[in-house]
Parts: sequence; C-alpha cells; structure tokens
Amino acid sequence: MFKEITTSQNIVKYNGQNFIEEEDDIAVESALTIILDGTEFATMVCSPSELKELVVGFLASEGVIRVYQDIQSIHIDEEKGFAYVDLVNKHSIQKDFHSKRFIGSCCGKGRQFYFHNDVKTAKTVMTKLTVTPEQCRELMKQMQENSSHFQQTGGVHNAALCTKEGIVAARTDIGRHNALDKLFGYCLINRIPLKDKIIAFSGRISSEVLLKAAKIGVGIILSKSAPTNLAINLAEELGITAVGFIRANGFNVYTHHERIQGIEYNHSSSSVL
Repeated sequence: MFKEITTSQNIVKYNGQNFIEEEDDIAVESALTIILDGTEFATMVCSPSELKELVVGFLASEGVIRVYQDIQSIHIDEEKGFAYVDLVNKHSIQKDFHSKRFIGSCCGKGRQFYFHNDVKTAKTVMTKLTVTPEQCRELMKQMQENSSHFQQTGGVHNAALCTKEGIVAARTDIGRHNALDKLFGYCLINRIPLKDKIIAFSGRISSEVLLKAAKIGVGIILSKSAPTNLAINLAEELGITAVGFIRANGFNVYTHHERIQGIEYNHSSSSVL
C-alpha cells in the first residue's frame, strides 16, 4: 500500500570538489485510475495522499459532478491504484465531452486547453473580498514555511486555501493541477464557503491553474511565480485577481487590481494612480 509521498534513496552527490554517497529524499510518483460507474474514466499520475479529495475535486473540475452529494459511493484501493466511484445519476456524464486519457504530472503537456467541460464549469467570480499587500506576502510566506515536502525533495507543488488571516488547508502533489484538485475536493466534501477565500500557489499561474481557481470559485490567486498571457486573459474575463512574483519586498498585480487595498485604479484610462 502506498501512503508516503516521499521516499529515501542512496545517491552520489557532487559538492564542487568531491563525489559523496548519501541518502536523499525523493518525491513518490504513483498512478491512480478512476473507474466511474464500472467504466475506466481517467488515469492520473499523482502523489499518494488525500486521494479521495483528489478524485472528488477532479470529477468536479471535469464537470462530472457539481456537489459531493452527486457521488453515491467512492472506494479507494491504494494498494492497486484504483478509485471506484458510483454516481447517484448514472446518466449524468456526457460521453461526447469525455474520453479516456492519461493525465500526466508534467506541467503543460498533460491536458489540452479548453475542453468543453472547461467552458461549462469555469465560473465568473464576483467576490468583493479585498486584501492588503502585507496579507498577500504573509500568506505566501506561511505557505512556503509549511511546505515541508518541497523542502525535503524539491519535487512537489503546493497549494493552500486561505482566508486573509491565514491558511485553512494546504495540499501537496507532484502535479500542480492535482494539488488544486485536492483543495477543490476538500472544499466540496466539507462544504467550505468560498466567498472569503484566497488560493496561495507555489507554481506559475498557467491557463489551467487559472481555470482551476475559477472552477473552485476563489477570486484571488497568489503565486511566487509568473502567469502566462492566456492565464491573464482568462483572469480578466473570469473576474479573478492574479498576483505573481510575490517576494518579501513586493509583487506584481496582473488583473482586477481593485481587490488589492491601496491601489487606486482608473478603469477609464487603464492606469494605476
């Protein structure tokens, strides 16, 4: 049975002068196949933790379910790497919009952009939540300080669901989209209200990451890295504030600046005053 998301392995390390044999911490990579109503639906490469949350969040992200109660039963066979899910409504899947596909943990090549279900499930976010610059930096600091598996291995992504005051839940995975799906599943299973929530994220804000935030329903996403141009366009369209390159001395605000306190934004002239 795989439960640990890190393992140890002997390696040879070069320190600039000599080669030294030592034990190193390595991120664990496992495959999980979802069997949906008796039919293979998808296989994900992931870190073997919070698998129920991952499956629930993934199915919601794919438009298969809307709420956790749409699932009649779910059973995770961690040893064999299968998740067996039965839906309440066996006819809810529109098979024309879903197909068997291998979803890798690699960034940028695991999925196509804008499946039909992305159009169906990505929501425009209307939250009036605002945050201060100090809160943005503090939330990113908290996420990084709590990322022990990244500090151990350097091989995982981290995502945290936050309020302005601090972290509500944090999830780790070798796949950045998986980390967000785990948060999505956590929110659905526990019926977490999202109007006052923020996502802090360790990786770059790609279009896929931005769509995940929209599907979850969170209006502010914070990252230590940069967004892509497509992510910026989607964030503008879907009402999400994207903040990147967060460091101790500052950050960049790419979209919907009105949610960051202290910015006086003139929409008519598109200038920051």
